[in-house]
Amino acid sequence: MVTMGQCYYNETIGFFYNNSGKELSSHWRPKDLVVVALGLTVSVLVLLTNLLVIAAIASNRRFHQPIYYLLGNLAAADLFAGVAYLFLMFHTGPRTARLSLRGWFVRQGLLDTSLTASVATLLAIAVERHRSVMAVQLHSRLPRGRVIMLIVGVWVAALGLGLLPAHSWHCLCALDRCSRMAPLLSRSYLAVWALSSLLVFLLMVAVYTRIFFYVRRRVQRMAEHVSCHPRYRETTLNLVKTVVIILGAFVVCWTPGQVVLLLDGLGCKSCNVLAVEKYFLLLAEANSLVNAVVYSCRDAEMRRTFRRLLCCRCLRPSTHESVRYTTSTHTGTSTRIMLPENGHSLMDSTL
Repeated sequence: MVTMGQCYYNETIGFFYNNSGKELSSHWRPKDLVVVALGLTVSVLVLLTNLLVIAAIASNRRFHQPIYYLLGNLAAADLFAGVAYLFLMFHTGPRTARLSLRGWFVRQGLLDTSLTASVATLLAIAVERHRSVMAVQLHSRLPRGRVIMLIVGVWVAALGLGLLPAHSWHCLCALDRCSRMAPLLSRSYLAVWALSSLLVFLLMVAVYTRIFFYVRRRVQRMAEHVSCHPRYRETTLNLVKTVVIILGAFVVCWTPGQVVLLLDGLGCKSCNVLAVEKYFLLLAEANSLVNAVVYSCRDAEMRRTFRRLLCCRCLRPSTHESVRYTTSTHTGTSTRIMLPENGHSLMDSTL
């Protein structure tokens, strides 16, 4: 018999799953095998891709700039997410029932911490890109202390959200508040997590929208002094494509999971969130792979560094890699706004 106000620290995982109405399988079902196979594949790809990004940033001195510290932190967070999801894949299905309460909270905490760090870093990158564009600054002139504080803030927030459930934001003493998707967590935690991610997305939309209109006005003014309007249209289209890719990737990977988290957090009894939760979590994890493509692989210098690392030999820099570009109103029709010294374009490095 369940007594209100009583704590159940000595109960098994099965007790809480039964309380929430979530099935705890005793054998491997075809659905479990499919989820694990897909999960292991995605996890390995996430680990390899983000290790490559981190190695590229560490090995190329051109990337030793504050903005690339944030890209490196994003890769580290996504690498952590890959490890956390890999841990989940080895402790899911019938193995869930064998977990202790502490082990279950460790499994959940790893996921929450890594995914929170990844999402928070996406916002930090958007904020710093906005600052760079508005101030027309070089990457090297971004305050290193500011970027380091952003990174520290990201991990403090991530660790806070990841550790809170195990210490206080659970339902071990209030079974009526347990969620269905995560039977040991309070529904309010899921609702707050989902709303926080929605807030991050809205802030990213606001930041990138402001960047888009600012750059479009600037390029348009520069194009008024020349007759090559097709180049202006090409620049605008490239900018639109970049913004759509960044925001679209976030929406596709995160929106389904956030919707079911919010529905469960709000206590929707008629919503069949358990039927899709594992697949939507896998989609959110896939964002850690997409991030590497969207934020790093689209940079030409980063791709050259990848090729050098994968070929396991040091290629001599070609002539075009050493060319330095300068900003000029006479070159305003270029499809990229170039920054001096490092040869990286505003479109690649700032958007």
